Amino acid sequence: QEQLVESGGGSVRGGGSLTLSCTSSTSIFKYYYMGWFRQVPGKEREGLASIHIRSGREYYDDSRQGRFSSSAKGRFSISQNTAINTTYLEIDNLRPEDTAMYYCAAAKKYIESLLSSSVYDVWGQGTQVTVSS
Repeated sequence: QEQLVESGGGSVRGGGSLTLSCTSSTSIFKYYYMGWFRQVPGKEREGLASIHIRSGREYYDDSRQGRFSSSAKGRFSISQNTAINTTYLEIDNLRPEDTAMYYCAAAKKYIESLLSSSVYDVWGQGTQVTVSS
Protein backbone atom coordinates (compact mmCIF):
# COMPACT_ATOMS: atom_id res chain seq x y z
CA GLN A 1 0.00 0.00 0.00
CA GLU A 2 1.56 3.27 -1.06
CA GLN A 3 1.76 5.87 1.63
CA LEU A 4 3.35 9.26 2.17
CA VAL A 5 4.33 10.32 5.67
CA GLU A 6 5.24 13.90 6.53
CA SER A 7 7.31 14.91 9.53
CA GLY A 8 9.27 17.86 10.85
CA GLY A 9 6.45 20.21 11.76
CA GLY A 10 6.10 21.90 15.12
CA SER A 11 6.00 25.23 16.88
CA VAL A 12 8.75 27.66 15.94
CA ARG A 13 9.61 31.31 16.45
CA GLY A 14 9.32 33.70 13.57
CA GLY A 15 12.50 34.32 11.60
CA GLY A 16 13.75 30.78 11.90
CA SER A 17 13.88 27.97 9.39
CA LEU A 18 12.25 24.60 9.24
CA THR A 19 12.72 21.53 7.09
CA LEU A 20 9.78 19.23 6.52
CA SER A 21 10.25 15.67 5.30
CA CYS A 22 7.99 13.42 3.26
CA THR A 23 8.86 9.74 3.02
CA SER A 24 7.24 7.38 0.57
CA SER A 25 6.54 3.77 1.53
CA THR A 26 7.40 2.71 -2.01
CA SER A 27 10.08 3.72 -4.46
CA ILE A 28 9.80 7.41 -5.19
CA PHE A 29 10.60 6.67 -8.83
CA LYS A 30 7.10 5.31 -9.38
CA TYR A 31 5.97 8.95 -9.31
CA TYR A 32 6.54 11.72 -11.79
CA TYR A 33 6.40 14.64 -9.36
CA MET A 34 6.29 15.31 -5.65
CA GLY A 35 4.67 18.48 -4.41
CA TRP A 36 4.28 20.39 -1.19
CA PHE A 37 1.09 22.20 -0.22
CA ARG A 38 -0.29 23.95 2.81
CA GLN A 39 -3.76 24.71 4.07
CA VAL A 40 -5.33 26.78 6.80
CA PRO A 41 -8.91 26.23 7.94
CA GLY A 42 -11.41 27.91 5.67
CA LYS A 43 -8.96 28.43 2.81
CA GLU A 44 -8.03 26.48 -0.28
CA ARG A 45 -4.99 24.28 -0.33
CA GLU A 46 -2.01 26.30 -1.59
CA GLY A 47 0.70 24.83 -3.78
CA LEU A 48 4.23 25.77 -2.70
CA ALA A 49 6.73 23.73 -4.68
CA SER A 50 7.08 20.70 -6.88
CA ILE A 51 9.97 18.54 -7.99
CA HIS A 52 10.35 16.28 -11.00
CA ILE A 53 11.65 13.06 -9.53
CA ARG A 54 13.92 11.81 -12.30
CA SER A 55 15.54 15.11 -13.20
CA GLY A 56 15.40 16.77 -9.78
CA ARG A 57 14.19 19.98 -11.39
CA GLU A 58 12.40 22.22 -8.94
CA TYR A 59 9.32 24.31 -9.63
CA TYR A 60 7.89 27.09 -7.55
CA ASP A 61 5.11 28.22 -9.81
CA ASP A 62 2.99 26.82 -12.62
CA SER A 63 4.96 28.52 -15.36
CA ARG A 64 7.52 25.70 -15.53
CA GLN A 65 10.34 28.20 -15.32
CA GLY A 66 12.04 25.96 -12.84
CA ARG A 67 14.27 26.84 -9.96
CA PHE A 68 16.06 29.47 -11.99
CA SER A 69 13.04 31.70 -11.80
CA SER A 70 14.18 33.89 -8.93
CA SER A 71 10.82 35.54 -8.55
CA ALA A 72 9.18 32.20 -7.91
CA LYS A 73 11.54 30.55 -5.43
CA GLY A 74 10.96 32.88 -2.50
CA ARG A 75 11.44 31.36 0.96
CA PHE A 76 10.66 27.79 -0.01
CA SER A 77 13.13 25.21 -1.25
CA ILE A 78 12.22 21.70 -2.33
CA SER A 79 14.74 18.88 -2.56
CA GLN A 80 14.88 15.12 -2.49
CA ASN A 81 16.97 12.14 -1.50
CA THR A 82 15.86 9.39 -3.83
CA ALA A 83 18.00 6.80 -2.03
CA ILE A 84 15.67 7.00 0.96
CA ASN A 85 12.51 7.90 -0.97
CA THR A 86 12.24 11.26 0.78
CA THR A 87 11.32 14.74 -0.37
CA TYR A 88 12.02 17.84 1.70
CA LEU A 89 10.63 21.34 1.98
CA GLU A 90 12.79 23.96 3.63
CA ILE A 91 11.08 27.15 4.72
CA ASP A 92 13.28 30.13 5.55
CA ASN A 93 12.48 33.26 7.50
CA LEU A 94 9.31 31.83 8.95
CA ARG A 95 6.42 34.21 9.56
CA PRO A 96 3.21 33.80 11.61
CA GLU A 97 1.28 33.66 8.33
CA ASP A 98 3.14 30.45 7.49
CA THR A 99 1.12 28.73 10.20
CA ALA A 100 -0.74 25.92 8.45
CA MET A 101 -1.01 22.20 7.90
CA TYR A 102 1.62 21.17 5.38
CA TYR A 103 1.05 18.26 3.03
CA CYS A 104 3.15 16.41 0.51
CA ALA A 105 1.63 14.74 -2.51
CA ALA A 106 2.71 12.55 -5.41
CA ALA A 107 1.66 12.65 -9.05
CA LYS A 108 1.69 9.39 -11.00
CA LYS A 109 1.63 11.01 -14.43
CA TYR A 110 2.88 14.00 -16.33
CA ILE A 111 1.05 17.10 -15.12
CA GLU A 112 0.84 20.63 -16.46
CA SER A 113 -0.37 22.49 -13.40
CA LEU A 114 2.44 21.65 -11.02
CA LEU A 115 0.99 23.50 -8.04
CA SER A 116 -2.63 22.46 -8.49
CA SER A 117 -3.72 20.07 -5.76
CA SER A 118 -6.33 18.42 -7.96
CA VAL A 119 -3.77 16.72 -10.22
CA TYR A 120 -1.90 14.89 -7.49
CA ASP A 121 -2.83 11.29 -6.77
CA VAL A 122 -1.41 10.34 -3.38
CA TRP A 123 -1.42 12.51 -0.25
CA GLY A 124 0.16 12.38 3.15
CA GLN A 125 -1.68 13.04 6.37
CA GLY A 126 -0.05 16.42 6.93
CA THR A 127 2.23 17.97 9.51
CA GLN A 128 1.30 21.09 11.46
CA VAL A 129 3.57 24.13 11.47
CA THR A 130 2.83 26.91 13.96
CA VAL A 131 4.89 30.09 13.87
CA SER A 132 4.83 32.57 16.73
CA SER A 133 5.85 36.18 16.43
